[in-house]
Amino acid sequence: MSDNGGTPQGPDGPTDFVLRPPRAPRDGAPHASYDGAPDAPHATPTQVVPPARTVRPPAPAAPEQQRDPGAGRLIGGRYRLLARLGHGGMGTVWRAGDETVDREVAVKEPRVLDHLPERERANVFERMRREARAAARLDHPAVVNVHDVVDVDGRPWIVMELVRGRSLGDALQEGTLDAREAARIGLEVLGALEAAHAAGVLHRDVKPDNILLGRYGRVVLTDFGIARTEGETSLTDTGGFVGSPEFVAPERVLGRQPGPASDLWSLGVVLYAATEGVSPFRRSNTPATLQSVLNTVPAAPSAAKGPLADAINGLLAKDPARRPDAGRVRALLERAAGPPAETRAVRAAGPGGRGVRLGRTAWLGAGAAVVAAAAVAYLLVADPFAGPLPDGWKERRVTELGATVAVPAGYRRSVPDADAPEDEHWVRYTDPSGSLWVGLTLARKAEDSGGGIAGTAAAEMYDDNEEFKRSGDYGLGMAADPAPRSDPRETTYKGRRAARNTVVYSTTDTQDPLPRELQLLYYRTGAGDLYKLMIGYPGKGDFTERGREVARTAVANLDLDKP
Repeated sequence: MSDNGGTPQGPDGPTDFVLRPPRAPRDGAPHASYDGAPDAPHATPTQVVPPARTVRPPAPAAPEQQRDPGAGRLIGGRYRLLARLGHGGMGTVWRAGDETVDREVAVKEPRVLDHLPERERANVFERMRREARAAARLDHPAVVNVHDVVDVDGRPWIVMELVRGRSLGDALQEGTLDAREAARIGLEVLGALEAAHAAGVLHRDVKPDNILLGRYGRVVLTDFGIARTEGETSLTDTGGFVGSPEFVAPERVLGRQPGPASDLWSLGVVLYAATEGVSPFRRSNTPATLQSVLNTVPAAPSAAKGPLADAINGLLAKDPARRPDAGRVRALLERAAGPPAETRAVRAAGPGGRGVRLGRTAWLGAGAAVVAAAAVAYLLVADPFAGPLPDGWKERRVTELGATVAVPAGYRRSVPDADAPEDEHWVRYTDPSGSLWVGLTLARKAEDSGGGIAGTAAAEMYDDNEEFKRSGDYGLGMAADPAPRSDPRETTYKGRRAARNTVVYSTTDTQDPLPRELQLLYYRTGAGDLYKLMIGYPGKGDFTERGREVARTAVANLDLDKP
């Protein structure tokens, strides 16, 4: 998660992580180490070691090539450097052996550029000493343990525990987290922050690369290199800014005095990125990223729901006074991390009068079917893409589009008029109030003589938003001032590439413009036909959350005949 990674949509556009969907827990152990190899060590954001079971012996090399330069060196008379694990802005991390107590540790070697003035070199060394002091004064299982600081030629080497695992940043390169696991990790990081804040320490660099996922479900917050402790004088840096821009709170960007709420903001950004697969404020360069932190309102979370979404939305309030405190965040994350609601068994009469136990989930999945006297147990095998269909929803078969659309019961259906053009294929279902609607359109490749269907489902959004340029406002009467805001991203539909977008806009009513949101799913079939599922709803007010709920369910349950 670098400060300028990804492919931006212009200087102010969102950036896609291009992550995989959430991964299911393995072997009933949702809190297992992410790499599946409990002996892979990790100590800092840059300390990454491949899982032990995937390491192959290296090809034979000359003796001088078999070890890192510096390996074998004895530090402080007891720490033998074994292998270089990685390096960051402030130092190189080594795996080392503590020959006094016979254990492996992580040792951070200070790294400074030779051309730096003496004062700045001294600042680097003092910052490392403060890192050690800040971490050492905290007694919490989610804070990395500092064992020692050894001065070597006037440079402080930090000796700390070797956490076996890898960083959350590395884990997110393989896929987003489900809500429960994200909330669990968030709770551990929150605990570390609470301990730090109680000791008068601000971390100031909470990000996925500084969160380690260890064995037995352990989560560790590390790298207090730019932490600030009450009572200590500040260290002046060239450029005057430290930290990772996309995770820095707005008040810090403005140069105001940070507080615990600033670290909580960063936690909110981490949770958003971990569940949505998108860094909400990252742009193509640091100035654009900082401007985004100050002014951009990210699209509402779609993968995170319920209390986790409430926690993320609250933590990303621009005004620190409006963010929930740690106690409120803890309550929300505990609810999100808790087990699903207990399944209640229902006993029905089976053949011969024997009882057949059906859980509540099974009843809902089967549409609350009546179990007759001669009935046997039903097994519902659901499409892995589909989500559970809530009570009061119905699946609507749309034969002319080759699709099945899930919508709330009572939504009114509308289709093209009889005199509509032959290449116009769409259906819309509208709430009786007219405030919410679900629509599906189909552009057939065989009818696309003008080349309107781009090469991929995502191209309409990623190629400078070409469809928006052509249609202007998706045919929905979007006001030009303020300009609509969009949040395009890649996703998948049944394992194939697709795209999502959320558009926030106002209607063109000059007397009373209304805020609206539009969510879209684009999918191009193997035959080249382009489907577009759209869900529109009010952008503010009582119907907003209901609209987002409708969008999540409609997208999850879209079923195409020929994907």
